[in-house]
Amino acid sequence: MTTPPPSGAPIRVLIADDQEMVRTGFRFFLNAQPDMTVVAEAADGEEAVALARRERPDVCLLDIRMPKLDGLEATRLLAGPDVADPMRVVVVTTFDLDEYVYGALRGGACGFLLKDSGPTLLAEAVRAAAAGDSLVSPSITVRLLKHVTAPQTATAAPVRPAATPMEPLTDRELDVVRLVALGRTNAEIAAELYVSLSTVKTHLSSVQLKLSARNRVEIAAWAWQNGYGQPGG
Repeated sequence: MTTPPPSGAPIRVLIADDQEMVRTGFRFFLNAQPDMTVVAEAADGEEAVALARRERPDVCLLDIRMPKLDGLEATRLLAGPDVADPMRVVVVTTFDLDEYVYGALRGGACGFLLKDSGPTLLAEAVRAAAAGDSLVSPSITVRLLKHVTAPQTATAAPVRPAATPMEPLTDRELDVVRLVALGRTNAEIAAELYVSLSTVKTHLSSVQLKLSARNRVEIAAWAWQNGYGQPGG
């Protein structure tokens, strides 16, 4: 996995989208952030993969519907399970379709946002990805994880159910898990529980280890499957 940028160094971002206006808007906003810089832009998936491999950005923002190579295949080539040194990919799309969400997460994406999520959430997703965390649009997270508890079909969500905990979760860890299941970001969890961001990350690392979960989506899946996916659950 690409190592996080050194402390104080700007997060280097690649933007891939076939619409020039979208690329321009993202570039303008991200370059205005004190901790980010856009280092490459691509108008199609093939160009995105080539530029990413050459520039090694900290975070790649990929649209899904692009010429030559779509964003899901580009994600798999850059971040998939067979990639020796996977990059951090956030998929940003107009299309709120379950198969896209599942395909992106299967392909190794650490974030999935809708383009109408707003610039603040976009910046949070970039920062989360650069730090090795993940962020999925809250509305998508909640819908995705409700599917995990629904009767399974041939097209069921490819979210691996988390195992029975190796040891019981503490009350505070369960508080964090409940909020993850509701799609909260780490910063929102910290604010809601009146703890530091580092404390939230420590709890999440412990939970991930206890559940043998690969990511926060699987943590949230465990929460929904075990009755912790509702407010106050």
